[in-house]
Formats: sequence, structure tokens, C-alpha cells
Amino acid sequence: MTDQPQITDSHCHLDFPDFEGKLPEVIARAERAGVTRMVTICTRLRNLEQVRAIAEAHAPVFFAAGTHPMSAAEEPLVSVDDLLALTRHPKMVGIGETGLDYHYTADSKDIQQTSLRIHIAAARQSGLPLIIHARDADEDMARILTEEFNNGAYTCVMHCFSSGEGLAHAALDLGFYLSMSGITAFPKSEELRDIFAAAPLDRILVETDAPYLAPPPHRGKRNEPAYTAHTARRAAETFGIDYADFAAQTQKNFDRLFTKAAQFRAAA
Repeated sequence: MTDQPQITDSHCHLDFPDFEGKLPEVIARAERAGVTRMVTICTRLRNLEQVRAIAEAHAPVFFAAGTHPMSAAEEPLVSVDDLLALTRHPKMVGIGETGLDYHYTADSKDIQQTSLRIHIAAARQSGLPLIIHARDADEDMARILTEEFNNGAYTCVMHCFSSGEGLAHAALDLGFYLSMSGITAFPKSEELRDIFAAAPLDRILVETDAPYLAPPPHRGKRNEPAYTAHTARRAAETFGIDYADFAAQTQKNFDRLFTKAAQFRAAA
């Protein structure tokens, strides 16, 4: 147990090789830092068994599953039914990550958009939140999210949000959430912090995207869920509130969006 304010790492990748053979101590460090829940993300469904096993073996860990946009052209196109079948697992709490990434993989944007719409349909039908990765695709992302929302409401978090003000407004107008990663704690991220500071506090989550994007003072090293606390402390400064109050609000936000995880916790 810890007397630290409790927070949730809403997005990490505990199945990646960086954590092989180290998960017990990684999770223990997280809990000591006050990070009492983690959502580990399956980005290729071929890896689902490993991701699911991590969630089953560790009480604080939940999982989400989908096809990452950068892998959309390399993986079999998942179906809505395939994704819905996965949601029967009690610790499967989100759909994705999915989305659009035109930075390195713009040549596959058509299949990325098709995959994204499939994941949105699964989120809509399952009631689980959609987990979005967006990079250098703000206009198409805003358009598709809005078009699909007009076809039927769904919930969503813009994971590791580092896009422009326009996409932030589009997502918030739809009732979606923005997630703060270690990028928001970098010294030169003032413009991004301004976007978050203008957002409603009840629509903010925190994450690591571990093993990537470690915040200061660990920047450049392997990230891990415990470091969510560093990002969250810097985020509290961005919003001008005490860390304990910020942590409590993000817990409420997570529970409101990831209702299945909140209900699982309550039933445990």
C-alpha cells in the first residue's frame, strides 16, 4: 500500500520486450508511486494472448485490444464481430488503439481509415471507449470521428494527445477525453500544455505510453507506469491545482470513461 494520491496509467504496453521478466517489480514500483491501475494495450491481435495473460496475472492491470494504424496494412483486417467477441473478457476495457498515422505510413491511409471505422463500430456496439492514436492526420481524424458520431454516439479518448488545437476542439465537442503523456512534461511543450489548460478538467486522463516517452527526470530512458506520477504532477501545475486534487479528478474521469474497469474494481 501507499499513501500517495491514487492515479491510473490509462495507456501502456506491458507486453513489449522492454518489460520481459520484469513485470512484478515494474508493477510494484507503480503501486508505490500511487499508480494503482494500468491499461495495457494490444496493438496487434496476434499478440492478444500475451496481453490478456498479463492482465489475468496482475490484479491492477486491465487491457484493451485493436489494430494500431501503423500496422493496419500488415495485419488481417479485423471485423466488428471479432472485436466484440474479445469484449466478453472481464478485464477487456477498451477498443484500440486504432486511429490514423500519416507520419510514416501515409501510403496506407485508406486501409487505416477502414480499420478505424470498424473499431468505431465495435466501440459503439460494445459501449467500451475507443482509444485513438492520431499523428499528422488531424483533418481526416476530426472528420471521421465526427461523421461516425453522427451515425451513433460512442465514447473515446485521444491517447497521448499531441495534435493541434483544432483536433482537440473537435474531440472535446464530441464529449471525448484527452490523455496527457510524458510529452506534456517536456520543457518545450508549452503550446501543447496550453491546449490542455484550455480543456475541461473533467475530460483529462494521464498515461505513460510506456515504454515510450518517459517524462523528466527520466526522459530518454525506458518509461514505465510508475512515471505516470511525474506527468501527473506536472499536469497539476498546468491546471493550477494541487496534485492530490488533480489525481482525484483524473480517477473520476477514468472511472466515468472506462466504466467496465471501474465496475470491476468495485466488485473486487
